[in-house]
Amino acid sequence: MNRNQGILHQIDWITVGLYFLLVILGWLNIYAAVFNEDHRYIFDVSQRYGMQLIWIVAALMLIVVIFSIDSRFFSAFPYPMYLLMILTLIFVLIFGRVVNGSKSWIEIGMFRLQPAEFAKLATALTLAKFASVYNFKLNQFRNLLIVSAIIGIPAVLILLQNDTGSTLVFATFSLVLYREGLPGWILVMGVVLILLFVLALLLGLNALTVIIFVSAWVYLLAHTRNLKISGWILLPSGIAYLGMYLAIWFLNLKLSLAVQLVAPWFLSFPIYLVMAYKNNIKRIYGVVAAITFSLMFIFSVDYVFHNILIKHQRDRINNLLGIEFDPLGAGYNVNQSMIAIGSGGAVGKGFLQGTQTKYNFVPEQSTDFIFCTVGEEWGFVGSALVLLLFLGLLFRIIFLAERQKSKFTRIYGYGVAAIFFFHILVNVGMTIGLAPVIGIPLPFFSYGGSSLWAFTILLFILVRLDVSRDQQLN
Repeated sequence: MNRNQGILHQIDWITVGLYFLLVILGWLNIYAAVFNEDHRYIFDVSQRYGMQLIWIVAALMLIVVIFSIDSRFFSAFPYPMYLLMILTLIFVLIFGRVVNGSKSWIEIGMFRLQPAEFAKLATALTLAKFASVYNFKLNQFRNLLIVSAIIGIPAVLILLQNDTGSTLVFATFSLVLYREGLPGWILVMGVVLILLFVLALLLGLNALTVIIFVSAWVYLLAHTRNLKISGWILLPSGIAYLGMYLAIWFLNLKLSLAVQLVAPWFLSFPIYLVMAYKNNIKRIYGVVAAITFSLMFIFSVDYVFHNILIKHQRDRINNLLGIEFDPLGAGYNVNQSMIAIGSGGAVGKGFLQGTQTKYNFVPEQSTDFIFCTVGEEWGFVGSALVLLLFLGLLFRIIFLAERQKSKFTRIYGYGVAAIFFFHILVNVGMTIGLAPVIGIPLPFFSYGGSSLWAFTILLFILVRLDVSRDQQLN
């Protein structure tokens, strides 16, 4: 058996089959989304469906290239690839083209390339390379710092391009790190921060600040068995707050309730630390830290939301959380998408019969909102089938990752799964109004060469590494 026959025999054809099925379905949906009566020919390269076919053929060529490369190449050169990608992201910041408000594109002749899509690949490989070294431990501060830098540097550069959606994808690498030993409390903290972010917008600073203080004090009183100590717990803050209100009254200061609550806290919490030390109440340390960090976070959320996010981003978040309802403005895309999906009913209107899609009621219907075409023309049954195919692909990727002898390949496999999971979850979520509209493509379905090529390379590097799983032991 020659080398090529050996590779063909070892390829995981289930994963490959799922890939081709999703790509074909995606191409057909792009055809339906932008169908033009004057250009009915599906291979017409003057239309998006014709161009998508060119991207698909190019993706097939990339697959051939990947399988022609020795699998050891991918574990040998992640660092140079990562450095090259960082330089490319910096280049985009300086010389890139602005599309839909994001300066994240490079023009090469008649083609446009989005390096942010490939930055996810470079980061996944580099993270796998660094975390697979001998005796690597995530609980060491140095390793945690380096891992954070590997993930954070491209994320910050992409954020500076005003591409919030692609930036958020990098947060999913925390799931990979959790698989490799990241303490669970870090993930819990992430969930708490998301909750505080949402509550800060829904309730406002004043109400949330009161809730944080009341919850903390109730917790302290409930867990301090000594009644004398319990009585002293509220005294430092009580004195500080009394002083603040006297100052407000005498000086006629105009301060928000949140500031009135927070300012005395930062004056009084050192007293809590002294109390904790003298009375050996370790719980107070944690509560003081939690209150201080929570207050700093919600005030930063308020500042970022009102002073850094641009208007359409604020409007989209407000519409998602129900703070505002603007079906003809910021909420138009999602509203039309939900109408299209709902109109599909159980089995859909039929291929090329989607009226919401055909008459361009849904903006970005071939890219960010491609899933509404699935919902309208294929209905609930078709949408469920597509989601099951994606779910099957995710489980297959995890299966491939878990059966590896190589730690590098296992970590990389989980990186691939995390990236796919985030894209599928958020893209589908935003078409049905459960996630903010942040410009996340649906793998293999959304129109565009950059996303198709990036997802293809991501997946087939894993398939190629899986072929050589018996030879790679590091």
